Amino acid sequence: MGKLLNSHKSNRKITTLVENRTTYSAEYAELNIFETHKVAEKVKLTFDFPVIASMLTGKKIMHLEGWPSFDFFPGESVVMPRSKPMVIDFPVASENDPTQCLALGIDEKKISDVVLNFNNYVAIENENNNWELDANSSHLKNNHAVNHLVERLVYTFTNNNRSKDVLLDLMIQELIIRLLQTKAKALILNDSQNVLNDTRIGQVVQFIKENLTNKDITVDMLAEKACMSTSHFHKKFKNTLGISPIDYINSEKIKFSKKLIKEKKSFQMSEIAIKSGFNNTSYFYRQFKKMEMMTPQQFKKSIST
Repeated sequence: MGKLLNSHKSNRKITTLVENRTTYSAEYAELNIFETHKVAEKVKLTFDFPVIASMLTGKKIMHLEGWPSFDFFPGESVVMPRSKPMVIDFPVASENDPTQCLALGIDEKKISDVVLNFNNYVAIENENNNWELDANSSHLKNNHAVNHLVERLVYTFTNNNRSKDVLLDLMIQELIIRLLQTKAKALILNDSQNVLNDTRIGQVVQFIKENLTNKDITVDMLAEKACMSTSHFHKKFKNTLGISPIDYINSEKIKFSKKLIKEKKSFQMSEIAIKSGFNNTSYFYRQFKKMEMMTPQQFKKSIST
């Protein structure tokens, strides 16, 4: 992400050391890039439109209404409804290593139009449900599809291109759909009332969660457990969760590896790779960089206090 900000850095002006804000506008959206150059606490921020906030560098501690406080790291995003306050601490920001975050605001009419089309054309596992981006906040971790979209949006917003508005319109539509798929995914993955335990995709997800470090899980095995052909299972899984079975398994393993990096800082990366269910360290490195847009060592450095 650092290279993508080169154009931004050459044009932006620093007027404050805490949450210095640079805004880029488009027809249906507004990109705000925030940079903080010193340690700060209890910084309040509110937007007049729904936003997706994504960490670029450093670390924040987020205090959101109705949530326990949580650490906010690069590769993670928060979806915030309009007028919901955020209170933020910056424990590691410095002049040489500023904490950087973006907030992408999207026009509510645009969201409504895309949601309507999504509900008309996309059927997920529970076909009687309609999906919308509701009034609750969401904390997204290890969603590399959203991360890559955010990366492309940053590049397009901050660089001049004759097709800029058209490209942004298409990417914003895709981002909204990805977030809707994430909501469907969250219903299955965080189903505290076991509402979807009797669904085949729900059962497969539960199996994956219980056998995450098993190096021998295959798509054929999962399809058999779902009582589907491999091709039908792959399509059903991806339509329901917005991600392929293998990418979902790897994303959960990377999520677990990040937890180990945070909690067991004495582990070697090769140990973390094995404990996270990867067959070899090089594949772990490739998947980590693909999903987090940084190496495991860079992630470890970014969270060090």
